[in-house]
Amino acid sequence: MRARRSVRPVHALTGLLLATALALTGCSGGANDSGSGGKAADGAAAQSDAKGAAPGGAKEANGAEATRAPNLTVSHIIRTASLTVQVKDVPKALDEARTTTENAGGYVGNETTSRDDEGREHTRVVLRVPVEKYDEVLAGLQGAGKLLERTAKAQDVTDQVVDVDSRVRSQRASVARVRELMDRATKLSDVVELESELSSREADLEALLAQQASLKDRTSLATITLSLSEAPVKKAAAKDEDPGFLDALSGGWDAFVTMLRWLAVAFGAVLPFAAVAAVLVLAWLRLVRPRVRTTTPEENRGQD
Repeated sequence: MRARRSVRPVHALTGLLLATALALTGCSGGANDSGSGGKAADGAAAQSDAKGAAPGGAKEANGAEATRAPNLTVSHIIRTASLTVQVKDVPKALDEARTTTENAGGYVGNETTSRDDEGREHTRVVLRVPVEKYDEVLAGLQGAGKLLERTAKAQDVTDQVVDVDSRVRSQRASVARVRELMDRATKLSDVVELESELSSREADLEALLAQQASLKDRTSLATITLSLSEAPVKKAAAKDEDPGFLDALSGGWDAFVTMLRWLAVAFGAVLPFAAVAAVLVLAWLRLVRPRVRTTTPEENRGQD
């Protein structure tokens, strides 16, 4: 009986110790699992942050540079050109120039047409084309015939455009401030003074806007002055043939007419002198000679 009682407490103690050991082992495993999981999560988060920071940041930086670069490098240039082209048919060449300009998105400006003494037609037309189509249109126009003269100019007005844009913004802000003051003004004298100031500033703003529009027009559209002239008609070379009877007769008649013409010219040149000489001779015969005849016998009688 004593032996059985002593065995039971030993088994109970052994079971209690085993349960405690299993519990401790489970806690340590859970702690290790949680620690390893936390480290894995931290590592993944770090990698994701690194990926997001490096490529994404680089892309954003490149994108920002790409958007800022055009603002720093944009240039405003006024392009003008003058062409003188000799063509066979001026109206046809002019129609082709109109078509080329309109297809490029431009328009035809002033046009002047005249004819010279030989009946050849001359046309001068001003064409406005977009700047991006300037070189293409210019090459097409100068290839329409024989190029006689070409001049091209490019004027950089970037600083002027930037200055005008800045002044427009400042003037608009100034006008807005004056309007705010007018809304707050309570005295009639203040309102009158502010209205005068507002009118002056609005006039300055309109002048700046007109200048801005002019610069935009001249920098967005290039100006090409095209002068078209007809080529002179070449006369057919005469064939070398032996002269015949009709050719000799025609040549003799031309020589006879030429001789008569020169004789007429010589007669016309001598006629005034001949007329004066005839008047002098007539005066001598009618006036001087009869007196000489009457006085000579009387003198002879007196001597006798």
